[in-house]
Amino acid sequence: MEILTVQALDAEGRGVARNAQGKVVFVEGALGAERVEARKVHDKRKFQLAQATRILEPAFGRREPRCPHFGRCGGCATQHADARTQMAAKQRGLEDCLARIGKVKPESLLPIVYGEEWGYRRRARFSARYVESKGGALVGFRERRSTLVADMRRCEVLPPGIAGLIAPLRELVAGLSVRERLPQIEVAAGEGGTVLLLRHLEPLSAADKARLRAFAQHHGVNTWLQPEGPDSAKPFWPEAHEPLRYDLPEFGLRIRFRPSDFTQVNFGVNRVLVSRAIGLLDPRPGERIADLFCGLGNFTLPIAVRGAEVIGFEASASLIERARQNALENGVVAQFEVADLFRPDLGHFGRFDKFLLDPPREGAAGVVKALPEAWPRRIVYVSCDPATLARDADTLVNAKGFRLVSAGVVNMFPHTAHVESIALFER
Repeated sequence: MEILTVQALDAEGRGVARNAQGKVVFVEGALGAERVEARKVHDKRKFQLAQATRILEPAFGRREPRCPHFGRCGGCATQHADARTQMAAKQRGLEDCLARIGKVKPESLLPIVYGEEWGYRRRARFSARYVESKGGALVGFRERRSTLVADMRRCEVLPPGIAGLIAPLRELVAGLSVRERLPQIEVAAGEGGTVLLLRHLEPLSAADKARLRAFAQHHGVNTWLQPEGPDSAKPFWPEAHEPLRYDLPEFGLRIRFRPSDFTQVNFGVNRVLVSRAIGLLDPRPGERIADLFCGLGNFTLPIAVRGAEVIGFEASASLIERARQNALENGVVAQFEVADLFRPDLGHFGRFDKFLLDPPREGAAGVVKALPEAWPRRIVYVSCDPATLARDADTLVNAKGFRLVSAGVVNMFPHTAHVESIALFER
């Protein structure tokens, strides 16, 4: 055991300290400004991993975790810290990445966007395992830093209607003939109901299908089956139902989606994020704007509502088709095109005044490296990974002549190590 003074909270929810030899120690269960007793878990060449065993001097921002599974379940990392402590750490993490990786500093910091802390997660990917020694099937998130499925019965970050399905799903899986060949259950809740998407590696028996129908009817959910890749996902029961959707009321939009489509997990914070992104982009009639990695049109359609000419680009042809359908159903004029944005060739679409980027965790290196010298004059970059945002900021500022006008964090994923960031670049 060692007594450590914790200096800060890192982006993964670990306290950061130095031991008597000056080596950095990442302490699970500790917060910044705390004095703790810690047990060494791993000793690496450049740092140590440790577990706090006793909090000697607690931080002002410490609180009791709300979930009884916290610490074992890998779904959350920072329930022991209040929202301000969590977001201050994420803001520092973004600033550190920009300075260390991107060698840039924003001219101003955007106010942190907060949202509901509990019951916010409208999408979840549960692992399913039949473990006879545990008395049957386990359904839930994986244990922290492990491939094992956490033995959980509730979840505080899921809406009550979804969290209440965890125990019944355990019973359902345990009773299926394919219980050892059903690795995953995705849950997607929209304004039009809740869908359970079951990934099964062997065909379901007639008895399995009867159990699924009965489960869906009893719990008031829709069930989909996915026997192969994502494109194989199809409705099972009932075959006809109201499509899932989320609303962007500020723009008068209703976005429909399939349970296998990418959407933000936090609908409330997504509305604020879209509003902020559109405010920074400031689309106006007469401007041509490209929305890159556009998905279902989460940003494209609001841009069009503001009167600009907009083209949404996305690699997935199926997403592009649904984006076009969303535009049609909302009565919005927007163009959508399939494009490989990791090796982009957008020159034949003409000149654009502004870009909106919302890439996956890999970032948008191909796009920013291929930018012409004369345009666009403004870029709003929405990121789910501060490190790749910082890497691309280095290219934009230090190679392409942009200024990093502002940057900030958005609390899309409370209690987790993940953070959504937004940055504004101008020539």
